[in-house]
Amino acid sequence: MNRPDLTSAIDRLRTRGPLVHNITNYVVMNSTANALLAVGASPAMVHAEAEVADFAPIAQALVINIGTLSPPWVAAMEKAAEAANAAGVPWILDPVATGATAYRTETATRLVALKPTIIRGNASEIMSLAGEAGGARGVDSTQGSDAAQDAAKRLSQQSGAVVAVTGAVDYVTDGERIVGLANGDPMLARVTGTGCMATAIVGAFLGAGLAPFDACAAGLTMLGVAAETAIVGAKGPASFQVALIDALYRLDDAALEEGVRWA
Repeated sequence: MNRPDLTSAIDRLRTRGPLVHNITNYVVMNSTANALLAVGASPAMVHAEAEVADFAPIAQALVINIGTLSPPWVAAMEKAAEAANAAGVPWILDPVATGATAYRTETATRLVALKPTIIRGNASEIMSLAGEAGGARGVDSTQGSDAAQDAAKRLSQQSGAVVAVTGAVDYVTDGERIVGLANGDPMLARVTGTGCMATAIVGAFLGAGLAPFDACAAGLTMLGVAAETAIVGAKGPASFQVALIDALYRLDDAALEEGVRWA
């Protein structure tokens, strides 16, 4: 298997300190920004349709997350994606709850047509985008990540994006290669927005200049290893969330390479 290259990934991220343009949802703005700051990136939460086309080209990466949709935000997402593409800025799509409603599915499908560099979602979201019945229950997946491996490969081949399907095991594929990453802790599912944090951290590695396949694996591994550190001594979801930000801040390349668990 041709595994992703995680060598010096965190050092490269912190040396560059990429500006990451986020069009994300109301629920996770604060936690996403704090996670990006902790890993060494510079977050910008810029949503207004009137300015996204000017801002996206000056960022090193764009993150689009469709968690709290509205028509003005959809228009801003499309303008930002088009501007990023024109400027050669890589971008990542988080198709939150795709498959749950027609509006979400249509929006996500239009955004996929704008050629994201990476797509990161749970099994139901990825299966829905690949044209399968994913069985979404709101923002939650009713399928395990194992069940979406073929859909992820097919979506990657159709879209040209690197695709990550996250769950108990995270899978990353470029349409030919596929790798599994088994880091993390079940407590991640008890804190809102940890999937959105994963997307943003992947975006930070993308903005630091890592190849999309490598950036995806580095971001998911960093969050997973940090979660394993944060759960030690955590009394519940609230203390875990605080410890997770601290663990992201303290994590270095040696701990990342030692801690990664390939599946």
